[in-house]
Amino acid sequence: MSSSTTDFPTPPAHGYRGEAAPTTPITRPRGLAVAISRQAGARGGTIARKVGELLGWQVFDNETLDYLVEDDTARAQFLSDIPDAAKAWASAHLAKLQSQSQFTTDPATTAMIELLLAVAARGDVVIVGRGAGYLLPIETTIHVRVVSPLESRVAYFAQWLRMSREEAAAEVRARDERRAQFLSTIGGDPTDPTGYDMVVNVDRLGIEGTAQFIGWAVRTKQMFVEIRETDETLGLDDIPGA
Repeated sequence: MSSSTTDFPTPPAHGYRGEAAPTTPITRPRGLAVAISRQAGARGGTIARKVGELLGWQVFDNETLDYLVEDDTARAQFLSDIPDAAKAWASAHLAKLQSQSQFTTDPATTAMIELLLAVAARGDVVIVGRGAGYLLPIETTIHVRVVSPLESRVAYFAQWLRMSREEAAAEVRARDERRAQFLSTIGGDPTDPTGYDMVVNVDRLGIEGTAQFIGWAVRTKQMFVEIRETDETLGLDDIPGA
């Protein structure tokens, strides 16, 4: 979330080149992504920025994603920095989702999903909201649900938006309902814990502790992805000690 309702979103950093683009199509994103789902007022955006700092990854929050969707020049510049093979994967994965009728086909939803897939295709990114965790491959995504007790979330909104407690409670409910409604259009259910890699109560761990916990999950998933890649490329006789 922006520091105020009038702040213009900071344009995303450009100039990413990474490794040379492979000559053959990739079959999954070139790195992991953290997809953060959150209850309203659970400070998911703040945690995402902490995770980005911890991992050295770029963070894409609602403001940044909306900016890229709405600004053709900024989006074109951003996409020009993504390897062609990664963009080809994003297009193929979008076609797969559409064939499965996983989400509605209205233009606004499709445009946002196209952008999310392109962002994730290059890897090493933290994405806030927009149902990213339900759209990206589970093999290369750490889908996190950030939760907090209702009273804490209401208190946070009351302070942040300078509302009465009653107004803040209504705002929390409205935002949670809007997010649940959107997720239902892409086949997601925020109340189902099996849809996440982890559910974290920020009131128990704090913002810093929650970010560290997510970072641990990323390192763990990276390890198992590397193990699977080794298993796919080596025969049993090629593995020392096997």
